[in-house]
Amino acid sequence: MRLRNKPWAKEKLMQNPKIVIQEPEHFRGRWSEAFAKKQPLHIEIGTGKGRFITGMAKQNPHINYIGIEKQESAIVSALDKILEEQLDNVKLLNVDASRLVEYFQKNDIERVYLNFSDPWPKNRHEKRRLTYKSFLRMYESVLVDGGEIHFKTDNQGLFEYSLKSFSEYGLLLKDISLDLHNSGMEDNVMTEYEEKFSAKGQRIYRCEVKYLNE
Repeated sequence: MRLRNKPWAKEKLMQNPKIVIQEPEHFRGRWSEAFAKKQPLHIEIGTGKGRFITGMAKQNPHINYIGIEKQESAIVSALDKILEEQLDNVKLLNVDASRLVEYFQKNDIERVYLNFSDPWPKNRHEKRRLTYKSFLRMYESVLVDGGEIHFKTDNQGLFEYSLKSFSEYGLLLKDISLDLHNSGMEDNVMTEYEEKFSAKGQRIYRCEVKYLNE
């Protein structure tokens, strides 16, 4: 989705430091201190406008969430949703997820959500895909043992690539759906992209994978 530039977004993000964490490296290894309650932590990489992360936070008040998004003009919409819903179990990071290990350490996170990530279809851009082995290694370094990745996309090529990447890395493929919205899955929280693509009749692919390092 094309984003309209919001020159005021940066200032608004700075004005809400209790939600948009300004120096996340200071919470590395002690993220429970950033939340009202000490609870399991799940993160979404590429939060966009925040429909998914806020929906999950409302649906699961017993879990803490962090949405990571580097585009200010997108994440400010996520901030608005959190303020409107008065959610105390979701925070935001306006950072590049490739620097994840600067903000989190081993055992900080129980689950990573990857929703409608950029497919980077050209072979020369393979290393930029968020399901490439170097990213899988990075997630492993911040997840608890037995931590999970939940992945959704409309791109069949990226989905096939990701299944292969997960398998080659040694992850357990727990659940695979080739047509999510006709799978009978309950409590699915849609992203903005998901609603747009499914309304056009496009399939949504989804899988859950688990690290076998318990």
